[in-house]
Amino acid sequence: MKTFCGRANPTTGALDWVEESEEYDYHQEIARSCYADMLHDHDRNLKYYQGIRAAVGRVKARGEKVIVLDIGTGTGLLSMMALTAGADFCFAVEVFKPMAEAAQSIVKKNGFSEKIKIINKHSTDVTVGPDGDMQMKANVLITELFDTELIGEGALPSYAHAHQNLVQEGCEAVPHRATVYAQLVESELLWSWAQLQPVEVEGTRLVPLPTGAPCAGAHAVCDIQLSQVPPHSFTPLGPLCTMFNVDFSKPVSSAFQSHSSQFVAQAGGRAQVVLSWWDLDMDPSGSIVCTMAPSWTYKQPKTAPWRDHWMQSVYFLPVESSVSDGEELRLTVCHDDYSLWYSLQSPSQQSSQSEAAPSRPCCTCQAHLVWNRARFGELNDRRRTESYVSALRSVLREDSVCLGVSDGSLLPVFAHVLGAKKVYGLENSRMSEQVIEQVLEANSMKGAVELLEIRPEQLSSKDLGGDQISVLMGEPYFSTSLLPWHSLFFWYCRTALAGLLRPDAAILPRSATLHMAAVEFQDLWRIRAPCGTCEGFDVTPMDEMVQRSLDFRESLEAEPHPLWEYPCRALTPPTAVMTFDFTQCVPQQPISSQGSLPFTRIGRCHGVALWMEYHLTDDITVSAGLIGPVSEQGECEWSRHRKQGVYFFRSPGESSGDGRASVSYSFTFEPSLGDIKMDFSIEVQ
Repeated sequence: MKTFCGRANPTTGALDWVEESEEYDYHQEIARSCYADMLHDHDRNLKYYQGIRAAVGRVKARGEKVIVLDIGTGTGLLSMMALTAGADFCFAVEVFKPMAEAAQSIVKKNGFSEKIKIINKHSTDVTVGPDGDMQMKANVLITELFDTELIGEGALPSYAHAHQNLVQEGCEAVPHRATVYAQLVESELLWSWAQLQPVEVEGTRLVPLPTGAPCAGAHAVCDIQLSQVPPHSFTPLGPLCTMFNVDFSKPVSSAFQSHSSQFVAQAGGRAQVVLSWWDLDMDPSGSIVCTMAPSWTYKQPKTAPWRDHWMQSVYFLPVESSVSDGEELRLTVCHDDYSLWYSLQSPSQQSSQSEAAPSRPCCTCQAHLVWNRARFGELNDRRRTESYVSALRSVLREDSVCLGVSDGSLLPVFAHVLGAKKVYGLENSRMSEQVIEQVLEANSMKGAVELLEIRPEQLSSKDLGGDQISVLMGEPYFSTSLLPWHSLFFWYCRTALAGLLRPDAAILPRSATLHMAAVEFQDLWRIRAPCGTCEGFDVTPMDEMVQRSLDFRESLEAEPHPLWEYPCRALTPPTAVMTFDFTQCVPQQPISSQGSLPFTRIGRCHGVALWMEYHLTDDITVSAGLIGPVSEQGECEWSRHRKQGVYFFRSPGESSGDGRASVSYSFTFEPSLGDIKMDFSIEVQ
């Protein structure tokens, strides 16, 4: 059955009514899931297997039958491990129906149907009793309910309910315990993701927000692959602190808690950021440990296991503060049932303040509700700002009437500072408009830029006071953009505004180019690779389920990834494959591009990386992808500000690097749809 759905088109800005299968969202969720990543995580699987064997052995040693409750069973892998280790029966709970059905098939395929019962419910809805989902309480509790922040998927409420209703007192738990670690650091790079920084334009220092109480920012965790943040980009101000642990074998509370760690500062600097990760002890003795520590904590970083389902956390302190080498400090972490937040106190603050726990950070400036972390970093990128200021300076005149088209952009502010006669800015929301108004007010420029919350096609000459636009400018950045080419919305805006432009109007950027390179991923390939056999168990029904969902549509599309977090090697030269001329209106006819790129390096090609570059003027370009030349070995340096597009091949191709094999490509930009259809294939001569 198909239904009509209204979907906002991020490229054209229109609300498209499309005929979609009622299974579209279902397939998309499966296609974009992380199940393959988890099953490819051999370190995780091995540690769970070892912990399960030990727990089953302890129960058997007491002369008891081993009854297992597996919450969040996924494929049923951990339940099958438990039975192989000697468990008598497993109740496997999985709330996501497609996954529960896949688990049923996998359990049957591996011959465990008689001893594993799949329960398609949330664990808090599971009943125990003769007519219940479970006929008896379990004495072994196995769970995989964790996210990067440990508790963000509701682990604590699920554990609390399980101990109260589903498991016996004194049960064994795998994992047995979790320990959360944190380290206070100074980092210009990471702090640039937290707050808008002052910027210098034409000798004028622009401050971000009005003076007064600083905004504490959003308390939401920033989860990243911390292994890709080089140690030279931050300075540890204190030791790695053990903040708290949770014993999963005992009743767990999901109520608010706070924990503190006192230490002596090992260096002076600005206390800005807390880096955090956690370990899982799979057994009571702590001899079987699965750690989320970043690779640079290892003596041999290359031996660190890679995983994308659990990463590391970055927390931004409510305010940055100066600390001195040798100063006594106290780092406090608070958590409710789903999230954590940190604060820092010195002895003087501790004595002058009450013992009340630090409150959860709350954004008061609205900027953290408008801009995500990467956007803060983009706005704070001085080199990028200099490029836009230089480009603006080259096109502005004393009589320039400027219009900015980007979400929450500072370009209109820069244009005013550079001397434009009149400056307007189109904003997509009242909240975004208010943030820019605050910046103007903080710099005594209230009213210098007229902000209009209006769609481009609705803008009239009257809104501009009868003036024509001489400079149309955009970064372009739009909060609705997911894939690189969604920023072509700027082109559609430019087309809608054509009647308001002077004949000689400057368009900034003048054009954009779509670039591609065939790549070999160091690890990211795992999220799309079939598993086949996992730790000796056949999980092909899950592979087939994911592939069916990919074939529904997703396998024909690129997906967004921040490639600075996922190292890869370019196997072909990076190449511009399509050009979009913003000095002209969007054409009515499709734009097509075909060709092939020879493999120039040896490797395994997992897919194609795609990104946009914006040509502000003839000699100033800003890249949202590669930001430096590819090394001789093919190593790439990617922008941290925008996500790039990745098109994964169903099966990787081998490259001998001698040019005999190539990647053929075909792109078609459909103006009426605002979409780019693409196809790739690997060909060998």
